[in-house]
Amino acid sequence: MTTGLVVCLAVLAAASGYGVLHKRRSGRVRVRGRDDGKRLGAAELGAELGERATLVQFSSAFCAPCRATRRVLGEVAGIVPGVAHVEIDAEDHLDLVRELEILKTPTVLVLDADGRVVRRATGQPRKADVIAALGEAV
Repeated sequence: MTTGLVVCLAVLAAASGYGVLHKRRSGRVRVRGRDDGKRLGAAELGAELGERATLVQFSSAFCAPCRATRRVLGEVAGIVPGVAHVEIDAEDHLDLVRELEILKTPTVLVLDADGRVVRRATGQPRKADVIAALGEAV
């Protein structure tokens, strides 16, 4: 019986540790080495790039955080001049999702004026983090 209890506590501790790590990483805007050199244009996005930067949001139909992310990115695009917000339905653009290694929605890519991927956030980002990432992208 004590062996079962020890195993149960170990599993609980591991799951709790994973949950805390996952929550801390979700929504953080960060540089990802595998994004180096990836570039998107109006043809892939179905919309024009922003003069300074473009916020590309990959969403899915039944994703509650996607709606909140849409609101945040729309506000940022409205506040920061030269920034465009483009939302892409992940289910309708599976080739692009695979190419960019989008594993979860929402995923936000920050593109510079030339369409290069300079930052990425998986999960719902905070407005302040997105604005800070734009400052680094320009």
